[in-house]
Amino acid sequence: MRIDKLLANMGYGTRKEVKSLLKGGSVHVNESPVKNGKTHVDPEEDLVTVAGEKVEYRQFIYLMMNKPGDLISATEDQHEWTVVDILQPEDKVFSPFPVGRLDKDTEGLLLLTNDGQLSHRLTSPKKGVGKTYVAEVAGEVTGDDADAFERGVTLDDGYVTRPAILHIIESGDVSHVELVITEGKFHQVKRMFEARGKKVTSLKRVKMGDLSLDEELDPGEYRELREDELEYLNNITSKDK
Repeated sequence: MRIDKLLANMGYGTRKEVKSLLKGGSVHVNESPVKNGKTHVDPEEDLVTVAGEKVEYRQFIYLMMNKPGDLISATEDQHEWTVVDILQPEDKVFSPFPVGRLDKDTEGLLLLTNDGQLSHRLTSPKKGVGKTYVAEVAGEVTGDDADAFERGVTLDDGYVTRPAILHIIESGDVSHVELVITEGKFHQVKRMFEARGKKVTSLKRVKMGDLSLDEELDPGEYRELREDELEYLNNITSKDK
């Protein structure tokens, strides 16, 4: 990897700022000064320092966010604030993107990464990774609804959903439920309930597989995944389905 690209990717500034760093003589590779940005280094093997500080190379970043209900799940948008807009500069520099999509008004667990392979595996219906939601629904949700969800619901465009698990927490004029789905069609949870004549009034994702939203994260807050959490996600998505 070119030294200027490495330093830019690790948050040491724009290409122009990195060029100034190099010219100033503060960048060393294996204790020798390097001023040419085109110099290639092996970030896994070479010791790169800036002003005596070791550059810790990382290729990927993995973040857990408690998405608030006023951001869209995208990397950029001309009119709306996105989940990437609220990241700190040192995290933005990795160019992370949302794993899957949560509707603008849907809250809860959202993963962001620049690891395209893991993202694809997590969102692939073939892997069958369950996404758990809690929802408030206008209308009485019954056992018949749960049976219908388990069989698969026909949406407004004729698509029949994969089997889903619907657990009724409280049923009444306003019902509270927990739902596990293994796919992510556009507005899927809302459309599933609409197919049963009911309306979702609030929706929050709380789990992906057995990875739970960190309850200490307020809406809009995020943190890096722990090593055990990342290992879990890699394990469940590497299994053949």
